[in-house]
Amino acid sequence: MRSLVISVDLGSPDYQAHAEEFEMLARGAGAEVVATVTARRSRPDAAYFIGSGKVDEAVLIAQEHDAQVVLFDQPLSPAQQRNLERQFNLRVVDRVALILDIFALRAKSHEGKLQVELAQLQHLATRLTRMWSHLERQRGGIGMRGPGESQLEMDRRMIGSKVRVLRERLERVQRQRTTQRRSRARGATLSVSLVGYTNAGKSTLFNAMTRADAYAADQLFATLDTTTRRVWVDGAGQITLSDTVGFIRDLPHTLIAAFRATLEEAIHADLLLHVVDASSPQRDEQIAEVDKVLAEIGAAEVPRLLVYNKIDAVGLEPRIERDAHGTICRLFLSAQQRSGLEGLREAIAQFAKRSDDNATPIQNLQSE
Repeated sequence: MRSLVISVDLGSPDYQAHAEEFEMLARGAGAEVVATVTARRSRPDAAYFIGSGKVDEAVLIAQEHDAQVVLFDQPLSPAQQRNLERQFNLRVVDRVALILDIFALRAKSHEGKLQVELAQLQHLATRLTRMWSHLERQRGGIGMRGPGESQLEMDRRMIGSKVRVLRERLERVQRQRTTQRRSRARGATLSVSLVGYTNAGKSTLFNAMTRADAYAADQLFATLDTTTRRVWVDGAGQITLSDTVGFIRDLPHTLIAAFRATLEEAIHADLLLHVVDASSPQRDEQIAEVDKVLAEIGAAEVPRLLVYNKIDAVGLEPRIERDAHGTICRLFLSAQQRSGLEGLREAIAQFAKRSDDNATPIQNLQSE
């Protein structure tokens, strides 16, 4: 779909990384970016987020390039979205809706689809006005997957009823997951979950460790549905390893809430392997974003180990680093090349032994 991207520089030092990430999101949703308009502001405009002069400029560019949708790289209020759509006479999809759209595109399991639909309906409920009447001729496309236009014709009462039904179904899934975790706990099985920024290589590492075939691709949010496998690790015995959805800056709160059942694999894990893209210039900011989401879902206190992945992309060799007590505090590997995995297995075994001895578990790298 031919898309005009509006990128807003609010003076953040990592604006360029933010803009590039949004372009990746757009491509991940199937957009053909035909033009980009950059606006610089000290603070958002109440009516349009960007100034009216910049809106006029963007409308002309959209017409010149025959754009079919406008992608806005910031979260918009319902009023701002409505005002922009009236000016463009096109659908305007903000950052939150675009992320939700990608999740709708990628969700495969019944649970994942339920979670996406719940998040989309919660987002839609705040925007349910007649502002969509001028867009009725436009069917499908970016920002309209999942519930789609048929949901836009529902009134708030019907959406509220649908939300309640979805929440009940997800609560049942949550209870099933709790039962499964209790079963693993009775079997004294160590639970390890992979967490990290989206596209850090979690699924590739999961496949390398388990010899599974979980979907892995060089794109944002390649994995949405949690996958768990049993793995034998010398020194630790049988463990369960879970691959979870990736995090991203400014992850929509509705999405965090909707995916809580999935993310509970991280909340209740014995050990988190925080996978970091060693080749990313924004790796430190991405680590901070993941820590923020972990705190938000109640997993801040779960022991975790930083695993720097993709070292082959920056010419580094596999290695492990230990603290003054001999505890592995960070390690470097390449899941793609399957190099350095023995160091990860050693770290897991060390954690299992220290846990059995009731000693202090592996420390978070951030405290080093």
